[in-house]
Amino acid sequence: MTLNVEPRHPGPAVPTGATDPSAPSAPSRGVSPVHQPGAALHRRGTPLDFLRRLLRVRLAWFGLLVLVAMLFLAATADFLTPYDPDEQDYLSVLQPPSADHPFGTDEIGRDVYSRVAFGARVSLEVGLIAVGIGLVAGALIGLISGYSGGLVDELLMRVMDGIWAFPALILALAMTAALGQGIVNTMIAIGVVYTPAFARLTRGQALSVRERDFIAAARVAGARGWRIMLRHVWPNITAPVIVQASLLVATAMITEASLSFLGLGVRPPTASWGSMLREGYQYLATAPWLSLYPGLAIFVAVLGLNLLGDGLRHALDPRLRDPRHG
Repeated sequence: MTLNVEPRHPGPAVPTGATDPSAPSAPSRGVSPVHQPGAALHRRGTPLDFLRRLLRVRLAWFGLLVLVAMLFLAATADFLTPYDPDEQDYLSVLQPPSADHPFGTDEIGRDVYSRVAFGARVSLEVGLIAVGIGLVAGALIGLISGYSGGLVDELLMRVMDGIWAFPALILALAMTAALGQGIVNTMIAIGVVYTPAFARLTRGQALSVRERDFIAAARVAGARGWRIMLRHVWPNITAPVIVQASLLVATAMITEASLSFLGLGVRPPTASWGSMLREGYQYLATAPWLSLYPGLAIFVAVLGLNLLGDGLRHALDPRLRDPRHG
């Protein structure tokens, strides 16, 4: 028995990489760019999207508000404060809060509100510049140590471990005692104290990045070590370093207040929250506002900056993001 099987006629061959004209194509119109992968990745990197991720973290908006308020207070202290912070009025000594003096006056008649406002400038300046010193020095040491390895790594890290072994406040006290009292020496001392934190963090991140394929490709292409560190390693490790810096700004402000409280920080009569606490604790029973307002300013500033640092950590670390929001 013979079976009559009709041969199949294959259709026209479609070249590799071409689109089959008979296949249904996705409509180009009516598709939201948000659902296109390329557009989604582009939107994810915009500053507005970063701000949304930051504000999505609980109470991060409070930290951002505190930072903006401190920047505004520091920038406008010369214009919006009712009195000169160093002006002495012996007819208004230890006056309680009133319409003329919202935060009262101190033991020599100076306006407490004006001194708190100028103290915000000092605290913010010391926090940002001191952390900047530690960031630059520590990141440079950590990059060289993590990328080079070997004897260079061992030598630099042992020096950092030696600095790290001292308690932060004790080392800052020793350095300010050796360098002398003043705002510049205080910033240098605090910057040196926080250098090992940035060095160890940067080294750990550099150790993980230097083994990746794009680093090997840069070496094969003939790129020098400095170029690889600055152009390829550093841009890929900035997120945790930024978070560390934001958290250490609050710690640096506490360290500066502690040094000023002990008499080794900012030189009087410059207004500082720590020095105001030092002058006011003797009058806690009779004039509690002398310590209340600078202490409250330190509390709010440190709390807000810590909350902002936590929000930055969630916004910059992809492992902590909500998968529903990318």
